[in-house]
Amino acid sequence: LIMTSVLDIALLVFALSGTTMAFVPIGGGASTHVSITATSVLQKVTETCRAVAEAAGHEFKPTGSSPEELVQACLGPTATGEVSGAKFHSALQEIYTQNGLVDRNFVNSAPHHFNSEAFLEGRGLITEGMVAVKANIRQENFQAARETLGRVLHTLQDFYSHSNWVELGYTEPYINLIRPDLPLENLANVDTATCSNCASGTCPNSILPNILKEKKLTSGYMGIFSAAKPKGKCSHGGAADLTSTAEPRGGISKDERRSDNVALHNAAVKAATAASLQLLQDIRLAAGDNGFLRMMGIARSSVVCFVIDTTGSMSDDIDEARAVVYEIIDSKKGTQDEPSEYILVPFNDPDFGPMIRTTDPDKMKREISKLTANGGGDIPEMCLSGLQLALTGAPASSYIYVFTDAIAKDIALKDTIVALIRTSKSTVSFFMTGPSRRRRRSLSASSFEDYKDLALASGGQAIQVSKSQLPEATDVILDTSTSALVTVLQRARNPGKMETFPFMLDESLKNITIYITGISITFTLTNPAGVSQSHNEASGKLGTIQTVGNLRRIRLNTDKQTGIWQINMNSNQPYTLKITGQSTIAFIYNFVESFEGPHPGYAVLSGRPQAGQPATLMLSVMGRKGSSSMTVGDVGLVTVSGPETLSNSTMTDMGNGDILVTVDAVPEGEFVVILKGTDKVSNSEFQRQSTTQMSVSKVKIQAKVESSLEPGKAFKLPFSVMTQGSGGQYSMSARNDKNFPMSYPNSLTLTAGQYANATLTITPPANTPTGTDVTLTMEAKSTSGVDSNYAVLKFSVVTKV
Repeated sequence: LIMTSVLDIALLVFALSGTTMAFVPIGGGASTHVSITATSVLQKVTETCRAVAEAAGHEFKPTGSSPEELVQACLGPTATGEVSGAKFHSALQEIYTQNGLVDRNFVNSAPHHFNSEAFLEGRGLITEGMVAVKANIRQENFQAARETLGRVLHTLQDFYSHSNWVELGYTEPYINLIRPDLPLENLANVDTATCSNCASGTCPNSILPNILKEKKLTSGYMGIFSAAKPKGKCSHGGAADLTSTAEPRGGISKDERRSDNVALHNAAVKAATAASLQLLQDIRLAAGDNGFLRMMGIARSSVVCFVIDTTGSMSDDIDEARAVVYEIIDSKKGTQDEPSEYILVPFNDPDFGPMIRTTDPDKMKREISKLTANGGGDIPEMCLSGLQLALTGAPASSYIYVFTDAIAKDIALKDTIVALIRTSKSTVSFFMTGPSRRRRRSLSASSFEDYKDLALASGGQAIQVSKSQLPEATDVILDTSTSALVTVLQRARNPGKMETFPFMLDESLKNITIYITGISITFTLTNPAGVSQSHNEASGKLGTIQTVGNLRRIRLNTDKQTGIWQINMNSNQPYTLKITGQSTIAFIYNFVESFEGPHPGYAVLSGRPQAGQPATLMLSVMGRKGSSSMTVGDVGLVTVSGPETLSNSTMTDMGNGDILVTVDAVPEGEFVVILKGTDKVSNSEFQRQSTTQMSVSKVKIQAKVESSLEPGKAFKLPFSVMTQGSGGQYSMSARNDKNFPMSYPNSLTLTAGQYANATLTITPPANTPTGTDVTLTMEAKSTSGVDSNYAVLKFSVVTKV
């Protein structure tokens, strides 16, 4: 039922009245997969939130119809603090995007669309997918669950558009499609004619009378590359379907609303929406209300994630990490800042993990209290292996804190870590309490500079302090263990120089904090009225300055002025600058690429955007009263390090807060997204910035998740690599976070502009629990090391029923 781009419909396509048909018609009144999915998902989330609130004795009263206001009402009106809708927006976008990608990845697969009478195979995809979603939720692998759910809903919805179900007069969903124990009955045989000829190609109903009378189920044949179909069979129809020109001509697809099929299109939309609600209710009953809402991204935005070195010299650091966890749990209980999840990953040498995940604060207290310092001895530790577990296990956009006093032994993982940071958009900060090793013994040896690189790539801090200073430095963790955290500005300079950075503070921002890391730095902060405070005034007119190790933390006074501030920095040493606050005004984004076909759309890139061409982003803006309370002024890409270049963009409003952004001239080097606009609620201008650094590449890796893995069975993943740069030998590397055995070619010979095809084989052990998810990171790199790109794929391991 898609007819325009995948992300054409934004999040606000619903009214919280609970009506089934509360989607916004677009494109002349047609409905897309996204509008149908949004209608059903948001109605089911609203029902579930109401049930949870009422069971807890709360009244469920959203103040408006935006996702932000739904989240606020759902997470409990009694809890104080800001509520961010970002996680919910991101979760919805993952479902919608995977739904739309079925049209790209499985364009010629009849079962995925119930084309060509592939009913049993299509039903198999739905029921296997539902098993996978439920198993993923049980294992708390919510992203994998959402992605599979999006794909399954697409196939289910296509049944009503591509078959003759509504022509047969049925108005209720066909429950047998989600019930493998019930047979699919009265299917037309392959040699049974089903359609009459429609010379014009637009007949209201060309199903043969005897098929209608006998209630025989059929669907249209679809041929993208061939016009062949069995004699007398219906076609799908449309310009892309070659079979529709062979008799019987025409088609029975109800994808688009036309003057000749308005009633049938509307009936198909209504049935597809009801069927989607039925499937979601089945999953909700299996997952429980809380599991269902967590899968949908309805959770407080703060997550505490610690990666801790447990070697012999780390006992003081472990004590401080424990104290911070206790303080977060005890001070934030009952507020919107209370973490929704706690994650702990210990690492040592040669061991690391396991990752401990819990929503229970008392369990987190017990687990961190069990940590003791022992072992190690030869300085480098398995730091990046522990960090890899955290990046693949924590929700996207998490704040991850690494405690260590040693350099990384597993430095070969560095490129994988950067790929995971870019994909997850998580922010990694390091607390380093050991002596800094300035000089590398060799290019392959590691140093604390590697941690600084990773922190910068993610928008985090690399904080170097003595063990005795660590308790002062961990205030940073308390700052970021909050809901609705946003970044206003982030810059880095190496080497430093005298420079002034302007930034805009808006009325919605609270708890504004400025972080500076580096040594030998002087600075002056000036507010819009011209009042200044210098670096040596610990408590001044604008805020309080705390200095510990290489970190300066400036907390602005609560009576801050809105408008343009500036900070003048002066140092000849490397430094980083970051300005954050709490606000419900935020944005989420993905770099995307368009795809063609019968149902064109946009797909999220799994690697870096392509060099030498415009970059495209899909961006969603959130405000206190939803996207309608915001006006977006400028969106651009800006370099974080080195000379500042801002590349402006053209914007296409896709409706309700979704904006397609095209940047013609992409900056050289690493860049982030910067957004400026106006909050209509307060009539004040705002500025926000993404934290994850990105850059372009001439290399491209194509690979797609087509099915789940099975325990004990080798899974073959075809992939393709291409370069627009110079051809030659490119090294291939691949890693997965579960250490499942893999085989793949170590190198490929590329010719510029041509794809080279290869296969990776991955085998989950036979004892892998169903519902396990595995994150695979692949990288292709030129022999000179100048150019590289990556692809990050998530697979589920599911035992076939």
